[in-house]
Amino acid sequence: MSERGALRARLDLLAREVAKFGVVGAVGLVVNIGVSNLLWRYTDIPTVRAGLMATFVAILCNYVGFRYWTYRDRDKSGRTRELTLFLLFSAVGAVIETGVLYAATYGFGWNTPVQSNVFKILGIGIATMFRFWSYRTWVFRALPDKDVVVNDAVVQDAVVSAEDAARPGPAVSVPAPAPAATVRVEADTARR
Repeated sequence: MSERGALRARLDLLAREVAKFGVVGAVGLVVNIGVSNLLWRYTDIPTVRAGLMATFVAILCNYVGFRYWTYRDRDKSGRTRELTLFLLFSAVGAVIETGVLYAATYGFGWNTPVQSNVFKILGIGIATMFRFWSYRTWVFRALPDKDVVVNDAVVQDAVVSAEDAARPGPAVSVPAPAPAATVRVEADTARR
């Protein structure tokens, strides 16, 4: 595949990832705004505290969408690590989101329902950029390339053969390792 074709394939995968992230995020937005408005309207919970509670409900909803749809093809071996990092980065995003609402509510006195919703959505937008970067970089890690795994196995065989050759004793004939096979795995884009 040419460099241009490879770049196009990577951009297509990134566009698909951004679209899936956006769909899950839109569902989370509806949950977040819905829960916020229910709490603001029917309880005496202060604006920022209710917004923060709604954010955590949306975070739980989003984890399910990200793990089982957006990033379903990513590494699943360390679920505890993944969930811990997801919650950590989500908490940072919640601080960003709630900070915008806090500044509007207590810093500027903008506390009407419309103003609260506008600044809640603005905070979500800013926090979403951080979350997208952190989730794809740290939480839902891509599986290693297959050709890297194959080459590592060949290197490991060569190291073991060299260690055996260095041991004293009768000479043992060790076959030379096979040349490294390059394996390319193309993503099945029809299912996504």
